[in-house]
Amino acid sequence: MPATSPSDLAIVIVNYRTADYVIRCVDSLVAERAQAGPFEVIVVDGGSADGSAEKLTEHFAQPEWQDWVTVLPLERNGGFGWANNQAMLRLLQRPAPPAFIHVLNPDTLVQPGAITALLDALRARPRAGAVCSRLLEPDGALAGSAFRFPTPGREFVRGCGMAKLGTMLGIAPTLVEGEVPVAADWLTGASVLFRSAALRETGLFDDGFFLYFEEVELMHRMGRAGWEMWFVPGSRVIHIAGAATGVASGAQVAVRPYPAYRFEARRRYFVRTGGVARLFSANLAWLAGRALALASRPLRGPRADAVPQEVSMTLRHGFWPKRADGRASIPRWDEPAGRAPAWTAP
Repeated sequence: MPATSPSDLAIVIVNYRTADYVIRCVDSLVAERAQAGPFEVIVVDGGSADGSAEKLTEHFAQPEWQDWVTVLPLERNGGFGWANNQAMLRLLQRPAPPAFIHVLNPDTLVQPGAITALLDALRARPRAGAVCSRLLEPDGALAGSAFRFPTPGREFVRGCGMAKLGTMLGIAPTLVEGEVPVAADWLTGASVLFRSAALRETGLFDDGFFLYFEEVELMHRMGRAGWEMWFVPGSRVIHIAGAATGVASGAQVAVRPYPAYRFEARRRYFVRTGGVARLFSANLAWLAGRALALASRPLRGPRADAVPQEVSMTLRHGFWPKRADGRASIPRWDEPAGRAPAWTAP
């Protein structure tokens, strides 16, 4: 990946068989580049093996893109965090690395002023390690963007689906909302701007996660090191959720079953941040919530499960920890790129 001229900002977009979405996403950045400054874009192809890398390389070789968009093809599909790490390692090891790195999903459309709003928010808060955009559904409806960390109490509320009961029990809701910038525990990885200094101090994404929960664990680590995470509602980004994974989501409810690796990632997150006891507590709390939801269904009327097959998938893939769950695999900013992701180890 050739180095471009020094810039305060680099944007990393990881593609997996969504080349057309990537092209639309980068198109939405053209006006932002004129407003926010001469940032660069690194498009990482995560081993798509469907012609995506070739299509993107050909498209961005055109003169209007050559000086600010680079395609980095990878040989394997190593997961979301691992693929982002490959670009971030190269960026952070430059003689003049960017001060900020923006991780952006390919299935997004950046709205006017969104990048500038994130940069302004991060520059105004010296201890902010990351800031995120307000995500919108394609129809303009609000989507979840910033959250509190998962806890056994929140898992119970998620399981029973009764937000009012959570309020009665004094359990703060998972979703963080507001019309002005507000601190949160973790921010969605669909559009999040990191301070490079925070990444250098705490390390990059743990590549023991294939997909899901990698940003939650990273921000848990950042928070323990004293960095803050902020939700910036003035930065607005349209997110077409599920373009790469096939898991379509609305503002609150997934409408297709999650894959096994989502439950494995949740399991690893709880073990990595709180140990095996924390995982068991969270699982038992969630199961208790599901039991309450089923018992109260005659009173509340029929409703679909929050995620189809979630009980069986949790018991099969998310209940019992594996030895590897407790082992961190967090690359330092100065280590060589290309190491195989830990989730592929036997």
